[in-house]
Amino acid sequence: MSKIKKTQNIETFIGCNHSYEEADVVLFGAPYDGTTSNRPGARFGGAAIRRESFGIETYSPYLDHDLSEIKVYDGGELELSYGAPVPVLKSIYNYTKQVITDEKLPIMLGGEHLVTLGAVRAIVEKYPDLAIIQFDAHVDLRDEYLGQKLSHACVMRRCWELTGDNRIFQFGVRSGDRDEFAWAKDHVYTHKFNLDALDEIVRKLKKKPVYFTIDLDVLDTSVFPATGTPEAGGIGFTELITGISKVCELNIVGCDLTELSPPYDSTGASTATACKILRELLLNLNA
Repeated sequence: MSKIKKTQNIETFIGCNHSYEEADVVLFGAPYDGTTSNRPGARFGGAAIRRESFGIETYSPYLDHDLSEIKVYDGGELELSYGAPVPVLKSIYNYTKQVITDEKLPIMLGGEHLVTLGAVRAIVEKYPDLAIIQFDAHVDLRDEYLGQKLSHACVMRRCWELTGDNRIFQFGVRSGDRDEFAWAKDHVYTHKFNLDALDEIVRKLKKKPVYFTIDLDVLDTSVFPATGTPEAGGIGFTELITGISKVCELNIVGCDLTELSPPYDSTGASTATACKILRELLLNLNA
């Protein structure tokens, strides 16, 4: 297992200036979009979030809490191979493995949603009873997509192979083929269109280790157009951060934020929204 480079990055997410050794949380980027099936560009998401984060405050009026009060190390972007997903997932696995071995909380910035699999592979080794909560427009449960089993369209099917039945909980989904939804009925919990049933699942998972994956296309396209596979009919910003707050009451052992594709919103508003979501996520995890 490779060692983590522990020198401070020049460009970090606002307020995340602690050293690796003193940090409780490790933020890192996975700049990969090699299996994106519609609009590429998510590999630029993590860097854009860091750069634009200085347009927001470290203080959250939602929580009356400030990033200066928590210890986060920003490890920057991983150096990932282009193209083939196998070495990419291995690099993500190795980094996540080191973070959790060092008893720190990993938070990954995508990248496309396939990057989640690399982190989950590492975390499920430590927590074999792991549950996954997924906020997403898409069920991502295909067994293969265009002949490829390692695809953003298959990521939750690959995660299911690690967790088994009834350990993946999906919210906000509104897209997938008929076979995916039929398969889901016997293997995962799928709540379509919104987060209305979240309270019930949070109660159910109170004593479980949970990985939390947020695909930003869960947001409505009017709120968040800058994503690789936009789907109309999603949730709003306030609903999302309320949902994040509820999930963060659980024992979160890993987390990611994926599928910001900055080129598709020339106004920069989507990136600014992603920055604010990440701030609220970090603060809720450390509330």
